[in-house]
Amino acid sequence: MKYAHICDKVIVLNNLTNRSLIEELTMHKAIVFDIGQTLVEYKKPLNWSELYRPAFKSISEKCGYTFSESHYQLAYRILTKYNTRVNPRDYEVSSERIFNEILSAMDIPMKDIEQVKHHFFLYFRRDCTVFSEVEETLKRLSDKGILLGTLSDVPYGMDNVYALEDISAIIKYIDYPLTSNDVGHRKPCADGLKLLSRKMQVDIKEMAFVGDEEKDIMCAINAGAYSILINRDNTIKSYRQDKEISSLDELLIMFD
Repeated sequence: MKYAHICDKVIVLNNLTNRSLIEELTMHKAIVFDIGQTLVEYKKPLNWSELYRPAFKSISEKCGYTFSESHYQLAYRILTKYNTRVNPRDYEVSSERIFNEILSAMDIPMKDIEQVKHHFFLYFRRDCTVFSEVEETLKRLSDKGILLGTLSDVPYGMDNVYALEDISAIIKYIDYPLTSNDVGHRKPCADGLKLLSRKMQVDIKEMAFVGDEEKDIMCAINAGAYSILINRDNTIKSYRQDKEISSLDELLIMFD
């Protein structure tokens, strides 16, 4: 009898906790998503340094350039300088600045900058797919009247025309697609969420941010938004997140 009484208390506490969580989440009018490994799976290494040489070999083939070993080394050094996994920074740098520096060092005519960027970013984006549960989840959240946005840091100043192409299949559900290009700063700086808050006309406290990295959670904390860690591999990650999920469709239960 004592055991049953204890079990009843646990059930009541769980129900109260769940009810409290649901009440807290129903206050949120908007959800913002990171892109990489949250909405879209990138199968290549996240720092991408292993792809520098093959990317420029592809550029050589596509554009008819002849590169020496010293050319490849120059490109590698410049790209590494702007690689935020190697040299973190909180501000964004444009692709124009990065590729002007590369083209100048490699004696490539400046008039070719757009085609060089095109083939470079195209090579980097070869192996990306939208996670299977994402489209249906976004559709149903949108149908509930929840505003949806993205806030993603771009690599090497990747222009939005390339960065947002990765979510072209689902962008119709995204009301406010933003990247660090639009903000001028990178996460965990809170400026991106503050900008989205103004655009959506939603108080930041009524906004949830979903991401897979510590900088995503810190961005939400810095802004005062509700933080949701998507932990697809279920490894132990303690970033002070408010909530943790392993698949995006868990949001449908949370925001029901």
